[in-house]
Amino acid sequence: MKLISLLFILFGLNKGYAQVNIVPLPASMQLGKGTYILKSPLKILYSNTLTKGHGGVEIFKAHLLKEYGIKSIENDNSHNVNNATTIYITVVNSDTTNQYELSVNKKGILIKGNANGIFYAFETLKQILGKTKTGQLEVPHLLIKDIPRFAYRGMHLDVSRHFFTIPQVKKYIDYLATYKYNTFHWHLTDDQGWRIEIKQYPNLTTKGAYRDRTLIGRFGSNIYDTIPYGGFYTQAEIKEIVQYATERYIQVIPEIEMPGHSLAALASYPYLGCTKGEYKVMDTWGVFDDVLCAGNDSTFTFLQNVLAEIMPLFTSQYIHIGGDECPKKRWEDCNKCQDRMKTYNLKDEHALQSYFIQRIEKYVNSQGKSIIGWDEILEGGLAPNATVMSWRGEAGGIEAAKQAHHVIMTPGSHCYLDHSQSMQEDSVTIGNYLPVEKLYNYEPIPTVLTATQAKCIIGAQGNVWTEYIANQSKLEYMIFPRMIALSEVLWTPKDKRNWESFKARLPNVFERLSHENINYSKAYYELKASILPSKNFDGVYLQLQNNEPTSDIRYISAADDSKSNYYTKPILLKAINYQITAWVNALPSEAKTKPIKQDIFINKATGKKITLAVPPSERYPGEGAFTLVNGIHNTSGLAKRVEMLGFAGTDVEAIIDLKNITSINEVKLHLFIKKDSWIYAPKADKITVLISDDGINFFTPAQNTHIALQANQAVATTLFTQPNANIKARYIKITAKNFGKIPEGMPGQGSLSWLFVHEIGVN
Repeated sequence: MKLISLLFILFGLNKGYAQVNIVPLPASMQLGKGTYILKSPLKILYSNTLTKGHGGVEIFKAHLLKEYGIKSIENDNSHNVNNATTIYITVVNSDTTNQYELSVNKKGILIKGNANGIFYAFETLKQILGKTKTGQLEVPHLLIKDIPRFAYRGMHLDVSRHFFTIPQVKKYIDYLATYKYNTFHWHLTDDQGWRIEIKQYPNLTTKGAYRDRTLIGRFGSNIYDTIPYGGFYTQAEIKEIVQYATERYIQVIPEIEMPGHSLAALASYPYLGCTKGEYKVMDTWGVFDDVLCAGNDSTFTFLQNVLAEIMPLFTSQYIHIGGDECPKKRWEDCNKCQDRMKTYNLKDEHALQSYFIQRIEKYVNSQGKSIIGWDEILEGGLAPNATVMSWRGEAGGIEAAKQAHHVIMTPGSHCYLDHSQSMQEDSVTIGNYLPVEKLYNYEPIPTVLTATQAKCIIGAQGNVWTEYIANQSKLEYMIFPRMIALSEVLWTPKDKRNWESFKARLPNVFERLSHENINYSKAYYELKASILPSKNFDGVYLQLQNNEPTSDIRYISAADDSKSNYYTKPILLKAINYQITAWVNALPSEAKTKPIKQDIFINKATGKKITLAVPPSERYPGEGAFTLVNGIHNTSGLAKRVEMLGFAGTDVEAIIDLKNITSINEVKLHLFIKKDSWIYAPKADKITVLISDDGINFFTPAQNTHIALQANQAVATTLFTQPNANIKARYIKITAKNFGKIPEGMPGQGSLSWLFVHEIGVN
């Protein structure tokens, strides 16, 4: 066989080799010159014992029969590999459970590996099978030696916000198996529904599994339907799913939320709370103050009894106990919780949460299992044997790795598949913007870790929260093709992973998805507009990009008398405001997308050098400080959060260099305010504007004017205005202090508020 370059493999020796578009890309692949033809009946021969049903043999046989009409027969005793239609399996005993070797030559198809590896070999083989023009089923001669990069390769599904049936969950597991995931994280309980039968506590499913109504539209709409909603899985159904996943070499990890996100449990058994209630299964989304009481021993008795029924149902070593987004307000006001803190000398409510998690972990460990928790379980001290799932950026995962704990990376910025994948999203999503390119280029091991610490990063996971995902079609739309991109991040060696190579394989992937009637997103083909800084800080560039190499891009600028132009290079914008409409010509029908429109508001600060005293949160980093002077106003605050900077409990201090001494009549700070999402404007007297000629000595202009801020919308706040005052300066310093703690009675009360800024304007 002949070793050829990756590029040669991707594009093939001729069009007949388009099938060799494997995702995730194998660790090693050599391609030969010929093809092997499969005919019915196909013989599957074992060199030694392979338990019937293991290694995915039965699943592969069913696939051949359904897709190609090829029947398969097995012969465990024959060693004859000279038959023209043969798959020959050698079972290998190895500690490397996922490794396999797949060889195709004129003698047949040879697979080596243990049961896990053989299963992955069959999944690879499915992707490279193809029919010739004469209808024959063929596979190219090749040699693949493959092993995954990470031990933990996960996908999550929340069934509490919206419920998915057993057939739908099985279909989801099939998706995971196809792309070599080995973990299904099943989020079974939350404020909006309890989804697993607990025989000792029947109210959890008779009451806790159902809510009276469901929010319509986006959070904050205050519009509801009138339809009771819910559902749950019996323990028999749970076992059925676990068995189905096990046959596909996928572990199922249940998540039972505690101590927060537990209103469904509180509504079922009110004695579990710090107050007398009334509690209800929530009909909207968000974070709620009512949590499980940490000072009541009956809470721990309840949880241990629940876990005692749950743990035998799952073969996984792990139980996920949540631990995230637990407001401390109820604990602060609860005598039992305060007494618990005094008894155990706990310095604050964060330490009380650590006590809660460690007590649960001790019980779970006593049953021979281990816990996973979201990164909030670090607060107050990490439980001794816990694995941390880092979602609020990577900081929690880095800290846990430094403490020698196992870490699963799942930062919202790169791994939340409920985020929008289009800047023109045509359906309601939770917001943010995560295109497939950004996810593909995610690296789970932070560079700040030492080699020893890096070994604690056992993998990563894609999360799917279902506030705005109510059916199978929407679920498919949100996860494809992004979960396929993540599969390559987790499986393929880092030095083999390359965005251009993945792009070359994507059209073939889309063909397979279409063949399977999967509703994948076409956002990959969308025209994308980016605003880039200029080297000399004399304006901004508009860059238009498209992933279809044969297309041509055209645009109309309202500032150019609506004349149609061919786009050839980034467009320099300065001096006037622009409204650009752009589109792509000659796209194939499956890739057609809508034109895009972009308004660019040019002012004296646009494109100028800007520095921030404190960086934004890594959860909402935008495009860095340049975001505030790129000429883009973000009025939606949703999919375009890439156009905003979010500051968590910290202040904003920005200095803009106008390059020259410049007349200044007005300074505006563009904010996004949404109090029900904990996003507040700074208090009016906590915003200042200073000016300077040298960037060192700053002073107050003659007049500052602050206008009232309006809640729950994007606002442009005039910080300074004095027309015709002949005020001149080169540098402007804007300071906006965080609002501080959220007031009593508001969502998130007692927590530090967020400050969101999306533009600074100078005129």
